[in-house]
Amino acid sequence: MEIDDIRKLIELMEEKGVAELEVKNRAGEVRLVRGEAASVPATVRPQPAAPPVLPPAETTTTAQDGLDPSLTIVSPMVGTFYGAPNPDTSPFVAVGGTVETGDVVCIIEAMKMMNEIEAEIRGRVRRVLVENGQPVEYGQALFLLEPV
Repeated sequence: MEIDDIRKLIELMEEKGVAELEVKNRAGEVRLVRGEAASVPATVRPQPAAPPVLPPAETTTTAQDGLDPSLTIVSPMVGTFYGAPNPDTSPFVAVGGTVETGDVVCIIEAMKMMNEIEAEIRGRVRRVLVENGQPVEYGQALFLLEPV
């Protein structure tokens, strides 16, 4: 990622009032934090991000359904969720379908880049928690799985 791109991200964060932003692409990953944590410099790291954090509402739902919270696929970034590669094709995954590690489960559009999201776990899709075209947050649960 070029320094000019990072500067544009910082300007966008200030303009929109965003406190934290994480962007991943082929060149690596950049995480920017403003506010009280502003003393932490922006970092570019090629290794995977920290394990995702589930929102409390989803944790409750998962516990009520008897599902293991570790079988939840969450969004690794802020963006727009798309369940299919284009509007004319079927979704990557459907309820009842099996997902293998490395399978593409959806696309999240962030900053006009289409990012294929791959499953990091194996399971059967129990529920799709977001709708096509819906904005998603970092760490937001997208799919609930059950063991196979």
